[in-house]
Amino acid sequence: MRVAEGADLQPLAQAARSIAVSGIELRVAVLVEGLSDQAAVECAAVRRGRDLFAEGVAVLAIGGASNAGHFLDVFGPYGMDVRLAGLCDEPEVGAFARGLQRAGLDTRATAGSLETLGFFVCVADLEDELIRALGIEAVERLLEAQGELRAFRTLQKQAAQQGRGTDQQLRRFMGSRGGRKIRYGRLLVEALDPAALPGPLDRLLAAL
Repeated sequence: MRVAEGADLQPLAQAARSIAVSGIELRVAVLVEGLSDQAAVECAAVRRGRDLFAEGVAVLAIGGASNAGHFLDVFGPYGMDVRLAGLCDEPEVGAFARGLQRAGLDTRATAGSLETLGFFVCVADLEDELIRALGIEAVERLLEAQGELRAFRTLQKQAAQQGRGTDQQLRRFMGSRGGRKIRYGRLLVEALDPAALPGPLDRLLAAL
């Protein structure tokens, strides 16, 4: 097994610990950029009646696209050699494609070529996909149910938010406090009909 020089070892170590503690017989490593993505994928699987642990599937938060290559080194053909899958944001297609090439999986840096290898691309990020799938009004009702609509309205009045779309403001709000983004990753999925998951998430689950 190789780890690239300069690798951020903290997310790798956390992933290794989670696998060791769980005792999972690892068959598929699903790489996602952050903890909110991990929460959303795991929740979506449960809502679809899936038991990822029993299936040997581990969803691993890699701590940002810059770590994609390091994780692919460890879990790919030159490392543990398990099946790979994942989600990435459209601006990060290049980082994932380079990591897949380095791991011995040839690909061109396009969304379509990544999908043939089990990596599905979100337009901006997974929160953006979930917000669009649910709709602005439904997301605002969710904020109200969480007692956070007034705080969101306050954020909307900030000078930095003027001229931005409500969807962008919602993404900013969900990422504005520690733990909030992770919580809403799960809540947005729970609010959706399991048959109406956004495309990248739906195709990821179908590929596992």
